[in-house]
Amino acid sequence: MFLQHPVLIVIIPLIAAVITPVLGLWKKVLCYYWVVFVLALTTLASIDTLFAVLRDGTIHYQLGGWPAPFGIELVIDHLNGMMLVLITGISFLVSIYSYRTVESELPGKIDFFYSIFLLQVTGFLGIVITGDLFNLYVFLEIAALAGYALIAIGEDGAPWACFRYIVMGTIGASFYLLGVGYIYISTGSLNMADVHILLQDLQGSKVMTAAVAFIITGLAVKMALFPLHLWLPDAYTKAPSASSALIAPLMTKISLYVMIRILFGVFGTSWSIGMIPLTEILAWAGVIAIFGGAIMALAQTDFKRLLCYVVVAEVGYIVGGMGLANEPGMKGAILHILNDAVMTVGLFTVAGIIMHRAKSHKLSDLKDLFPKMPLTMTALVIIGLSIIGVPPTCGFFSKWYLIQGAVQAGQWAFVVALLFSSLVSVILFFRIFEIGYGFKSEDHAHSHDSGSATAIQEAPLSMLLPTMAIAIAILIIGFYNQTIVSNLINLAVPKL
Repeated sequence: MFLQHPVLIVIIPLIAAVITPVLGLWKKVLCYYWVVFVLALTTLASIDTLFAVLRDGTIHYQLGGWPAPFGIELVIDHLNGMMLVLITGISFLVSIYSYRTVESELPGKIDFFYSIFLLQVTGFLGIVITGDLFNLYVFLEIAALAGYALIAIGEDGAPWACFRYIVMGTIGASFYLLGVGYIYISTGSLNMADVHILLQDLQGSKVMTAAVAFIITGLAVKMALFPLHLWLPDAYTKAPSASSALIAPLMTKISLYVMIRILFGVFGTSWSIGMIPLTEILAWAGVIAIFGGAIMALAQTDFKRLLCYVVVAEVGYIVGGMGLANEPGMKGAILHILNDAVMTVGLFTVAGIIMHRAKSHKLSDLKDLFPKMPLTMTALVIIGLSIIGVPPTCGFFSKWYLIQGAVQAGQWAFVVALLFSSLVSVILFFRIFEIGYGFKSEDHAHSHDSGSATAIQEAPLSMLLPTMAIAIAILIIGFYNQTIVSNLINLAVPKL
């Protein structure tokens, strides 16, 4: 591994974000190719870094030559090594996918869009790679500010949806910062590893109990944990297609990663399991989120909004898996972060293709799309089956671990919630397939009776190829799930 890879993972997209508008002054279309190139480099650096972690163990990179805990440190282990590859890989695919959607939805704004796009990716990567609690807050705000801008430029209603997101996001960030402040007052340190050691002498501290409560509440807002999800459906529905394809699969998963890192890496099991019944609370929060998201999804007539509530339910899967506080549950939670991010980006790229063709994203816009867009809709079928949890798609295997963990923990309510959500997903996606095939369309039946042929109007290649790659990735992760679990997930599971 090149010695500077850890810092380059963050620095490359950050500097590129500044260069992008300058390129736009010369020729706007260059911004697209520039962003794809930059994110390809960042993805390769992330993959190389992950392989270095698998080979040599945790990487510590000290910024400015100042040793930890006094200096800022970048830390890459198996858990956030996986997250780095996930973030850069999804960002790279979305950047390829984005050109046609940005061209049609945001004419004349391509240079500014891609500059903010790269800032968003920078924020995501910084959150994951830092070993410092306050630095995490800084990157959290970079990601949030970029996200607000990417959402606000969407369709009618986007500014109001963005305003609600700003209010809720600011509240969540403030709660997190208050918790970090309490930690610093009590320990005098912000380095995660150092705080973990110092907390051993603060067992039973009410200040630390308050810190945990503030941080978890702030992260619950950021990840849209039901019922703190109210900002998410409008924000992701009204956002431009490329924005929602980037933010929807990553923002919630990164917040879930941060929760795992702080609960089990900073505070440790002696706090999160021993002194505070936090894991029990999280398990029940997961149950409520699954039921709430699934029921709300059933009531939707807008395709993107339906997907937003699927995201809310999926957050419940991972939070509940953390709450089980056993090895199968934690394996399932971490594996589902990977699986659900891949599934969600696929769902939103399909939604963007429908928006590109129909100029709308109502469920009725999917009418007769299977004969018109067979490859796009095949990808949707694969993604839908994975959300349902049908083997050999990747969604089945993380659900299987979660069910194992729930049975082992005696959390039967969580088992029922998982099965209920899968049943609801069957109803949702088979309703979508029914509309897409036109089984209820009399006009469709008459057109076949008259012998007319349906012209294929497939998505542009720049949109189709990333979507098909995501669908193939869902199958590959499913087929090689044991390899991924043995060589990566097992090593990423915190010691319980």
